[in-house]
Amino acid sequence: MSNAKHAPRPEAQPAPQPASARARRVEKSADAFRTISEVADELEVPQHVLRFWETKFAQIRPLKRGGGRRYYRPEDIDLLRAIRGLLYDKGYTIKGVQKLIREGGLKLADGEVVPDIPGALEGEEAASTAESATGHDLPLFRANLSAEQVRDVKAAVSELSDLRDRLRRALDACKKAARG
Repeated sequence: MSNAKHAPRPEAQPAPQPASARARRVEKSADAFRTISEVADELEVPQHVLRFWETKFAQIRPLKRGGGRRYYRPEDIDLLRAIRGLLYDKGYTIKGVQKLIREGGLKLADGEVVPDIPGALEGEEAASTAESATGHDLPLFRANLSAEQVRDVKAAVSELSDLRDRLRRALDACKKAARG
């Protein structure tokens, strides 16, 4: 037998708390940005699923900070909640949800309609100019714009949306004429 002294055993660590208990500890404002772990806990989906959805839905655009950390805006979380509900509860496919968004049929809890962003169907990341053209991220820049500038931008977005819709109808009419 050896005379070596054995190191004392470390105290037993308390069992990790379930995700719901961790989520209750953090009390944030409704307008606060959330980390990917907070959003994953809230929506009860793994973090990798949220990252995957970002590749399939160009409308999901969390802010990314140093080291690639994601911070989700309240409107991102609303959209993720709607997508989760359609995929998990209603049985939609990803393509089905993409089509709903593209056709303007996905409304969030606050009644806002999710805008169509070019490339959303294919899961491509939309160009930053296309994102800006939707006006969806306008609230982020509102602090730098006067009320008149915000009105002008919203009017331009509305006018562009009307033009897009007219072009879609004209394209549909051309396709029908070519078939018939």
